[in-house]
Amino acid sequence: MQRCRVTDPGLTELSGLASDGRYWYAVDDGGSSLRVALLDRDSCEVGAEWTSPTDPYDVEDLALAPDGAAWLADTGDNRRARSTVALHRLTADGDSQLYRLSYPDGPHDAEALLLDRAGTPHVVTKEPFGMAFVYRPAEPLVAGGTVPWERVGELALPTTDSPDGPIKGIGTRLVTGGSVSRDGTLIALRTYTEAYLFHAPDGDVPAALRRPPVALRLPSEPQGEAIAWDPDGSLVTSSEGLQPVYVLPGAASLLATGAEPDPSTAPGTPAPGVSEPAEGEQPAPEPDDAADGSVLSTAPALVVAGGLAALLLYFLVRMRRR
Repeated sequence: MQRCRVTDPGLTELSGLASDGRYWYAVDDGGSSLRVALLDRDSCEVGAEWTSPTDPYDVEDLALAPDGAAWLADTGDNRRARSTVALHRLTADGDSQLYRLSYPDGPHDAEALLLDRAGTPHVVTKEPFGMAFVYRPAEPLVAGGTVPWERVGELALPTTDSPDGPIKGIGTRLVTGGSVSRDGTLIALRTYTEAYLFHAPDGDVPAALRRPPVALRLPSEPQGEAIAWDPDGSLVTSSEGLQPVYVLPGAASLLATGAEPDPSTAPGTPAPGVSEPAEGEQPAPEPDDAADGSVLSTAPALVVAGGLAALLLYFLVRMRRR
């Protein structure tokens, strides 16, 4: 499954991937200008670059639009302190446009961008407690202006028993990347350890995310944040830290059949130890309001203890970054 290894020092914090069948488009969440690297699909070497002097804050994902432009999700907000976030549209000739958006319910950290087949952007937030939220622009985007997001969905991914990733327990449910297939009918969301595949036969992203997904355990990655559909139905994943790029052939077939994959033939294995949210579990309040234990009472004690310790370490590490 390992195809090649990323070596470009400008992709040390690789946070997003996209594919057009010829190249893998990769973006880093650091830097003081926009840069999309076009990677050779056999060697992972950078064959070309799309750049713009626009200075982003924290780019966490990218997607290719039907017209060939790259959309970059400048939506990272680890401290949940940004009054607005941004989307950047970047083309091969270096032309870029900036679109600002504001959340109706306060700041969120979002690392997954889903661009539907009509070119409408959606983001999925990265929530350590409770539901992850799905937003899309409530109004037409305005270059240089600010429009509101509107919440169009929510989903609760399960905690799994995966030993991989930077955070055990609660970290296995954090959404770190997303991708929509070229025809708009397949959606993938990833956490640090699993991919969740959703069928979107009509191209409706919010409707698709309300359907039960197929869960797929991903290769072990130290901090996996990038995922993309290849046009041939494969999934491509990678991690921060100049890590390998993995290709999971035939992932689309798992949704075409609607059946659980056979571990002996599937590109990965179904995520073992996946637990559904407890019956009657309610979305958690914001972290500052969770101290009364009303959320924690629905989780197994061992997962909670390990998850909270890991979460504290997570925020201490992330606070050192932008």
